[in-house]
Amino acid sequence: MNPFAYTRAYGVDTALNEKTERAHYIGGGTNLIDLMKENVMHSQLLIDVNHLPFHEIEETESGGLLLGAMMTNAETAYHPLIEERYPLLAKAILAGASPQLRNMATNGGNLMQRTRCYYFYDTATPCNKREPGSGCSAINGYNRIHAILGTSSECIATHPSDMCVALAALDATVHVSGRNGDRTIAFNDFHRLPEMHPEKDNTLESDELITGIELPEKGFKDHFTYIKIRDRQSYAFALVSVAAALELDGDTITDARIALGGVAHKPWRDQGAESLLKGKKATEENFEQVAETILANAQGYGHNTFKIELAKRAIIRALSEATENVHLS
Repeated sequence: MNPFAYTRAYGVDTALNEKTERAHYIGGGTNLIDLMKENVMHSQLLIDVNHLPFHEIEETESGGLLLGAMMTNAETAYHPLIEERYPLLAKAILAGASPQLRNMATNGGNLMQRTRCYYFYDTATPCNKREPGSGCSAINGYNRIHAILGTSSECIATHPSDMCVALAALDATVHVSGRNGDRTIAFNDFHRLPEMHPEKDNTLESDELITGIELPEKGFKDHFTYIKIRDRQSYAFALVSVAAALELDGDTITDARIALGGVAHKPWRDQGAESLLKGKKATEENFEQVAETILANAQGYGHNTFKIELAKRAIIRALSEATENVHLS
């Protein structure tokens, strides 16, 4: 690990003023420190933001909740308001990492974590995400865990978060502060597809800091599920995951949300496909149709081609489970 300086910020203005391109904010550090140890990221300064006032969950005027960016994943998942009103989010968080990591990892940091692509971590191999213009080793390499949707000729890496898949399905909003003031970013606009610039993971400006994540009033607490398919039952990243949430009138679907993890550079949501379910009966035939639509443009790269069929089956299963599931608060 290269030498670096450390400072602790007690106010947002201090944190923002300290930020440069070679300085990074650190909360739990569960991903950043690994990247620094592996020489993937090089920071001259770590700005500790754990003492900023974003450790609470607050009710919003619109009837939703604002999650503090510095709350840990564990605090969030086990919070009574999350368990009661947004159980999909709680289930997704608890499917990720390990209890030890969830006790350290922050909500803001979860959004900022980087891909677990083997080649991104291996500095002896070309990687456009790590070193733009060097090439993508995964496309013709061992790509079993890699993306099948939204890829480009520059990168086929996947986003690793479970929490973010649920946040995409719930239509969350990210609150950020920067030197030019505060703003909000729709969650589905926060992470980027690789296109020609895979080194850019998200739409944050270089000086901006995540302060909170807002959940809308609708939490789909009665009909939801989160399915995570992985090589082992714990402490493994998703090959494919599905956050499914339905609103039902009898057996008729009045609203539907489907977000996928493990298949793209960002949590994948196809709102056009979701709309196909509105007004339809909650049947396996209709679920098969929407699964086919979501995966219509999927592309496998050899080792990961199996994910296309796996994702279809996972979507059908998730929607079926969401239909049957009734959450008891």
